[in-house]
Amino acid sequence: MPAVDADPEPDPEPVRGQDARAAVAEEVTEESAPPSEPAAPQRDRYFDTLRALALVRVVAYHAFGWAWAGMVFPSMGIMFGLAGTLMAKSLERPAPKVVKSRLRRLLPPFWFWGVFVVLAMLVHGWLPNWEIVYWIVPLGDPPGNAWGQQAWEILWYLRTYLWFVLLSPLLLRLFRLAPVPVLALSLAPILVLTFVWAGPDNRVGTAMWDLSTYLFCWMLGFAHRDGVLQRMKPALVVVVSLAAIGFGGWYAVTHQAEFGTYDLDEDPLAQAFWSAGFVMLLMWAKACFGIDFAWLTRFRRTNRIVGVFNARAVTIYLWHEIALILAVPLIDRFWDIPAFEKYLPLESQWFMFGVGWLLIVLFVLLCGWVEDVAARKKPRLLP
Repeated sequence: MPAVDADPEPDPEPVRGQDARAAVAEEVTEESAPPSEPAAPQRDRYFDTLRALALVRVVAYHAFGWAWAGMVFPSMGIMFGLAGTLMAKSLERPAPKVVKSRLRRLLPPFWFWGVFVVLAMLVHGWLPNWEIVYWIVPLGDPPGNAWGQQAWEILWYLRTYLWFVLLSPLLLRLFRLAPVPVLALSLAPILVLTFVWAGPDNRVGTAMWDLSTYLFCWMLGFAHRDGVLQRMKPALVVVVSLAAIGFGGWYAVTHQAEFGTYDLDEDPLAQAFWSAGFVMLLMWAKACFGIDFAWLTRFRRTNRIVGVFNARAVTIYLWHEIALILAVPLIDRFWDIPAFEKYLPLESQWFMFGVGWLLIVLFVLLCGWVEDVAARKKPRLLP
């Protein structure tokens, strides 16, 4: 899988009209309300829950490699859609201030994580060149060696998210000129790349493919924020969404020979259409039925877990692959303990998945404070 919607967004926002929470990754969210404000804003648990589920699905995909996972729950499309919604809300403020805030929230956790990955690759014989600058600002895929590939290959998401942030002031202006036509045309780039011109075979080309794949989902976030989906006829939304899902699924299944699988993460066109239809239904349902999952607050533990997932989304996304990597040699050591060998399912992928989550929790405790620092908050062990 290319990577997570990094849109981690720890700060709460008022639930107003078409407000939406950004997805997994908004590491870059609205500034906290000043302490002088009389009441703390309420979070929208519908989008918080979608982000938490998206992160769980991403970890599960990387642990088990399920080809069908993206069809059950297209995490990346959902996360980009939620991030687009939050970005549209944020751009009610001056664009330079918003972009600066997003960069400030995204880059420090990335740098902190990158120090460990880069040092480990250097120890294992990697000799960097000028392209190491992409480890400072990931406008292109950061370089590395095969030893660290499993850890850094997820960075496509941060790179794509960063480009969307930089382009959003322009994209939002274009969208508001003609919302429905621009939304429909946002699927055109992936069609052009698939059937007309595949783009250059370099970092620019890779970025173009990822941006084109999730452009419609990002623009759906704008549509949700501006109330466009709510004003559309329900029958039209449902028909268009199901048609997009149907086309994406058909293309994935009929092109298995070309991609070697029906996994949406290996097929950009199928991913784009399947995610477009799926995310449109989720956004439209939220807009039309006012779904907010407010009932979740009655379940304190579940509500707490969802809150931690959202406040530490960047940390979970960045460190989850390393946790899964470390789970393997750790379980290998368990075989040396007779009781563990006898009573624990050490050969089970599910056991590895569980150990991976324990390590993710450890990384959240050890490294999550960086997100607080990036957000100019007091560092906390758990939010």
